[in-house]
This record gives sequence, C-alpha cells and structure tokens, in this order.
Amino acid sequence: MNELNIQPSLGEFLRVARARLTPEQVGLKSYGRRRTPGLRREEVAQLANISVSWYTSIEQGKDRQPSQQVLECLSTALQLSPAEKHYLFLLSKSSEIEESEIYKEISIGLERTVFALDPNPAYILGKYWDVLLWNHAAEFIFKFPPFSIDLTEKPNMLYRFLTDPFLKEVFPDWEEHVKVMIARFRADCARYPNDKRLIEMISKYNQEIDIFRHWWPRYEIATVTDCHKLWNDPQIGSLEFEHVDLQLSNYPNFQLMIFTASPSTAAKLKQVI
Repeated sequence: MNELNIQPSLGEFLRVARARLTPEQVGLKSYGRRRTPGLRREEVAQLANISVSWYTSIEQGKDRQPSQQVLECLSTALQLSPAEKHYLFLLSKSSEIEESEIYKEISIGLERTVFALDPNPAYILGKYWDVLLWNHAAEFIFKFPPFSIDLTEKPNMLYRFLTDPFLKEVFPDWEEHVKVMIARFRADCARYPNDKRLIEMISKYNQEIDIFRHWWPRYEIATVTDCHKLWNDPQIGSLEFEHVDLQLSNYPNFQLMIFTASPSTAAKLKQVI
C-alpha cells in the first residue's frame, strides 16, 4: 500500500503490528529460522482465538469492519497500547467518520479566553495542526509571529517541529520529540482518511524532510497527555509548565493547548510580555 496515504488500511496496520512482535514476547515458542520478522498470521489468529482464514481475510481487506469483539481480541494479541487500540478501531470504521462542517470560526468568547490566559502560553491547534490563535505568552515562548486575524498563513506546528532550528536548540532530545509529534499527527489523521490537504502535506513532507520520511511509514501512534514541561528560553532562562490539552465540544476539529506556568515562571513572563 502507498505509504503516503493518510492512514494505512486496517490490514496494513495489523501487518506492521505483528511484525514488531516476536513469539517469545507473546509466550509462544519459535521453531526454526523465519523469512520475515515478527509473528505469523497463524500465531496472531491463535492468540486472538479466531480462525486463520478469518484473520487472513481481515489483513487482505476482505473483512473491512470486523466486530468489536474481534478487534478487542486482536488488540490484546498484538499488545497494542491504548492509543494504538483506539487507532485500530478508527481504521475499522473510517468510512463512517465524516468531517464536521460546523463551528469552523473561532468565537469571540474563545478568543478572549485564550488572551485572558496570559502569562500562561495558550494556543488553538486546528485540524491540519495550523496554529489558529495564540496569546502573547505563546508568541514569546514559541516564537510565533505577532498574532493577527489577517495573517495570510498561520504557523503549522508539525512543520515547525520538523524544520525550525530554534526548536532544535530548545530541545536537546529534539529527535525524540519529533517522533512523538509524527505519531500524534498520524493518530489525528485517522479521522480524515480522504482529506486532500492532509494527503498533500504528507506527500510534501515525505519528499522534503528526512526525519519525516524515516518515521511516517512505521505507524507509531501516540496521543496528547497532560504532562510536566521544562523549557530553556535563551532570553529569560529555565521555565516550568504543566501542559493541558483540551478538546472543545463545540469545535470538534480544534484543540486548546495550555501551558500553565509555575509561579516563578509566571513572574518571569510578566516582565517580558
């Protein structure tokens, strides 16, 4: 299957998942040399307690929407993480998922909320990971351009992580951060399997950016979690935040990203924004 598609087929994802596992990892004995890495179809079927022919039909795309019970069994057999399991269920139902056409404009109330969060950096991430709105603290911390409703092109968070020299300096483990960002982006893309702009973005990044081309075909899946963030700003030094990602019920394609500053960090930010 073409790796530039927004998402693999259900069967492609299952093949990649079983290729990552060894018989020993799932409690099976391994006999003789294997021509390809990972589990055989027969072994996955055995672990999932389904017939080999049934599992083969799922991998080959003949059974496009297996039951929830079968998906649960496959998730357990392939030792999928919660994020990977969610992704598996999305793949099995992707033809039913439609993009919402409502609430595409940011309301005045939401805009005021983001600006009121200063000195805590906050921004709204759109469906394509464009940064649609940000406050002064986010502008300072993430080096976004001065916010304007009339900006022709909004910053794209994934593209910036892949290419911005500033972020490479800020994150000593930049490659690990990029790996996670690509895994999160893939998870988000599963909701829009036929979106033209997403397909064009993935094709462009695959052609132009080595690290994207390395990680995209591996089908790593991750979701955003609340976490503690440390940031070393070249201008004001060490900063500390608690990161929260809020999904807005009235804006299904938007995510509100908030970085709540520690008292000492907030004091530093108040002096510069």
